[in-house]
Amino acid sequence: MSQVDVAAVAGRLVGNIEKVIIGKRPQLTLAVAAYFCEGHILLEDVPGVAKTMLARALARSVGCTFKRLQCTPDLLPTDVTGVSIFNQKTAEFEFRPGPVFAQTLLADEINRATPRTQAALLEAMAERRVSADGQTYVLKPPFLVIATQNPVDQEGTFPLPEAQLDRFLVRLSLGYPTFEEEGKMLTRLQKGHPIDDLKPVVSADDVLACQEAVRDVHVDEKVKRYILEVVHASREHEDILLGGSPRASIALFRTSQALAAVGGRDFVLPDDVKKMAHPVLAHRLILKPESRLRKRTPSAVVADLVADAKVPVTDKQKAMAEDYFQ
Repeated sequence: MSQVDVAAVAGRLVGNIEKVIIGKRPQLTLAVAAYFCEGHILLEDVPGVAKTMLARALARSVGCTFKRLQCTPDLLPTDVTGVSIFNQKTAEFEFRPGPVFAQTLLADEINRATPRTQAALLEAMAERRVSADGQTYVLKPPFLVIATQNPVDQEGTFPLPEAQLDRFLVRLSLGYPTFEEEGKMLTRLQKGHPIDDLKPVVSADDVLACQEAVRDVHVDEKVKRYILEVVHASREHEDILLGGSPRASIALFRTSQALAAVGGRDFVLPDDVKKMAHPVLAHRLILKPESRLRKRTPSAVVADLVADAKVPVTDKQKAMAEDYFQ
């Protein structure tokens, strides 16, 4: 599959999801890009802005198995991974797979689950496999975890630890719709919800082909250095206690490849890195206490990191400029 084909598949996905989610094309594009580089998505925003609906629409648009897990404080790890049940007919224990064995798993309000239950997802997210009762089960690809959480309501919640946040490739926020977009939403929902009629437009094989094609997107050495400069600067910034890990460098590299492919290009531009810096890095940075007291935010720090890094000019960019002016 070429990058043009990847862009076509992404266009079908985004167009289908927009039947449900109005006016959020940039966020939808980033979500599809994350999916195409085998990453997991954390949707963090205030209640009622369609976080869960976006996750359901993305899952319904892909012809993969889907399970929804409503996280609560009494949820057990076995409710996620599965449990062995004694079969009286065979006099043996049989393993009943949990919802994590679906190709697309929606963990709704993940921060309401206890740390023990949250940890049940760590192995699946990082290694695409599940260990239960002394056995290891490989998850069927493409495997995607979409989690939602509300950052405002902290009562009865268990904040995600840094190790788990680091396993989410990107963190996205939808924000409120505009006046006109909300008006369109009211009209569209008058007689029913469009999610009920949403059909798959992409198969699992299409997604796997896109994930393979994304790996072939060319990344210039100058762009690689640019990625490393941004991430390494996060480890030395005066406001940051804990900067981006090597996993953050890999995430920024892979998502930049995916964003380029979604745009129909077979090479990465520095602008791709700039666009992915915030969703990839902001949730991975831990600020110093004194910086938080000064109202500094990870988003503002990421903006500083991108602004301070010297943007390279690649041979591809020069060729594009020459073609434009000819």
